[in-house]
Amino acid sequence: MNRDIRAYDYVNHPYALVRDVLSTYPKEVLQAATSEAASRARSVAAKLRADIGGLKVGAEISTSIGEIEESASGPGPVTRIPIEWKAAHQPHLFPSTSAVLSVYPLTATETQLDFRGRYEPPLGVVGGAIDSILGHRIAEASVHTFIADVACYLRTELA
Repeated sequence: MNRDIRAYDYVNHPYALVRDVLSTYPKEVLQAATSEAASRARSVAAKLRADIGGLKVGAEISTSIGEIEESASGPGPVTRIPIEWKAAHQPHLFPSTSAVLSVYPLTATETQLDFRGRYEPPLGVVGGAIDSILGHRIAEASVHTFIADVACYLRTELA
C-alpha cells in the first residue's frame, strides 16, 4: 500500500541561485541538510528524523538522486529532482520513499521547494496497520523535517 506524501518550504534567495546549487550538488545539499554534525554530512548516509509526541524516531538512510530536469511549467521555470531513499540498515523495517523535489520561483527573491512523493510502509499487512495508526504521521513529520532542513541549509549557505 503506497501513500502519498507532500511537504513544502521556501528559500529567500533567487530561483537561479537555488537551482544552480541544487543542480550542481544535489546529494551534498540533501546530506548536509539532514545531518546533525559536519562529520555526518560527509557520510554516505544521512539521518532522517522525526519527533512524534516526544518520541524521537530516526534511521540512517541511503539516498539516490535521479536525472535532474528543468522545464517551463505554467508561468515560469521548474527544476525537478527525483529522490529515492530507504533505510541504510534493515530497510525492511522502515518505509521506502520515491519523490520529486520541485524547485520554482515564487518571486524574484524567493524560491519554493515542493516535495511530492509516495512511500511504501514496511512489513506488509502488519506495516499497513501500523502505518494507519502511527506510521503515516512519522513519515509526514520526517518529510516535513527534511524539507525544512533543506530550506534552512540553503538559506544559511546562500546568505
